[in-house]
Amino acid sequence: MTDHNPFGSKKPLTLAEGGEGTYYSLAVLEEQGIAKLGALPYSIRVLLEAALRNHDGFLVREEDVAEIGGWTPNGERREIPFIPARVILQDFTGVPAVVDIAACRNAIVDLGGDPTKVNPAVNVDLVIDHSVQ
Repeated sequence: MTDHNPFGSKKPLTLAEGGEGTYYSLAVLEEQGIAKLGALPYSIRVLLEAALRNHDGFLVREEDVAEIGGWTPNGERREIPFIPARVILQDFTGVPAVVDIAACRNAIVDLGGDPTKVNPAVNVDLVIDHSVQ
């Protein structure tokens, strides 16, 4: 586990089973005046927590966390970093994505490269909602 603790937001969490974990507290951002949680829609809070959890000072910077924390409906539109923890795809969207990855790997082999270098950066769950024969 990393010691990285942006904004002092990483907090311990005691699990019901007796184990321990950590979470990133949005309340800490509110205490520091970076976000007003009551004014943020839940969808923006999810983006804020994801930015805080993925803060690395390079892809996700303190300015990005502050920008999301200060979101307003009529504010300036700008790109924000978004690094989801997992993507869930139904079969009709997931199968073409898997085929695309396979095609990229084949192309890399044809060019003399290492196909293992072509890998998704985010975990993906592919949901097949019918029987496969």
